Order: sequence, then C-alpha cells, then structure tokens
Amino acid sequence: MSDADAPWLVVGLGNPGPEYAANRHNVGFMVADLLAGRIGGKFKAHRSRAQVLEGRLGAPGAGSRRVVLAKPMSYMNLSGGPVTALRDFYKVPLEHLVVVHDELDIDYGVLRLKAGGGDNGHNGLKSITKSLGPGYHRVRFGIGRPPGRMPVADFVLKDFSSAERKELDYFVDRAADAVECLLVDGLERAQGTYNS
Repeated sequence: MSDADAPWLVVGLGNPGPEYAANRHNVGFMVADLLAGRIGGKFKAHRSRAQVLEGRLGAPGAGSRRVVLAKPMSYMNLSGGPVTALRDFYKVPLEHLVVVHDELDIDYGVLRLKAGGGDNGHNGLKSITKSLGPGYHRVRFGIGRPPGRMPVADFVLKDFSSAERKELDYFVDRAADAVECLLVDGLERAQGTYNS
C-alpha cells in the first residue's frame, strides 16, 4: 500500500468517562464525535485501548479519504500508547496522523492547523510525541487562558462556561470542517481557510 492509499488516523484527545465529557480538555472527543456523525457510524472498542470508527470523509468519490477516527480510552497523559498501537495496526504513515486537541495559548474558538512542532506543555501531545516523534498534524482548538490565578489543570478539567457553550457547537463544527479540509485539500489550503 502506498502512502497515498494509506488511511488517515484522526485522533480526538480527551479523558474517558462521563465526568469529563463536557470539559475543555475533551474538545478533541467532541470533534471526533461530530466527525463520527458525518461518517454515519458508531465508535467501537478496539484492542488498542481506544474507541474507533472506520469510514470515509470528504465528498463521495475521488474527493473522499479513508479515515480511522479514534478516541484513546487511556487518560490524556497516556495517549501515546493507544495512538501508537492504532498507527501500527492500521499501517498509517506519521504524516497521515491528525491530532485534535485543546490549546491554552489561543483564544477561545480560534483554530490553528500545523504539522510538527512542540507540545506546548500539553500532556496528550507530550505522550504522543514521546512515542512517535513530532511529525504529525495538529488541529489546535483554542480554549484561552485560565482567569486570574486559577491553575491550568483546574481550568482544562472544568466544563466550558455558559457563555462559551452558546458558541461551542459552531466552533466544534468548524474544527470538524477543518479536519476534512486537511484530509482532502492538504495542510496549506486548510491553514489558509481555517487559521483565523
């Protein structure tokens, strides 16, 4: 199988369990769930300690891409294990890995797409980069900085505020669009469209 025919692995980062479901740190799961809805399938448990869904994204025909959507069921700081297992199982080249995650250093709702780079203190990225190296794509979903002196760990593990929730569905939908654009049209085009 050539790299061009290889599937894409799109990983939404989050923490498993209902108590974390609406946390800022779980926005990657929210985007993955929306993409699953677009594929028209349900996540199933995989031996890699992740929930996965295989399907196609993009316009039907030549414009669509084979994709494996995944939500690691380890905690965020252990994401590297399941992601590496999935990459090996599905034979995904590193440049076909897309990680969707929350980003403190970007204002709420703003997206930034990039390939490679540091982990910026994000424990999920730190774990994945330690396992695989930095050469994968990231869709960074801005959540802003904590107010006042609130510790970062408390902020990311809190639910979005009621003001933020008013726009959350729109921003999650836009992030899902950005993932599809990245897969179908490439990074440069996706950056031009979604790096606001």
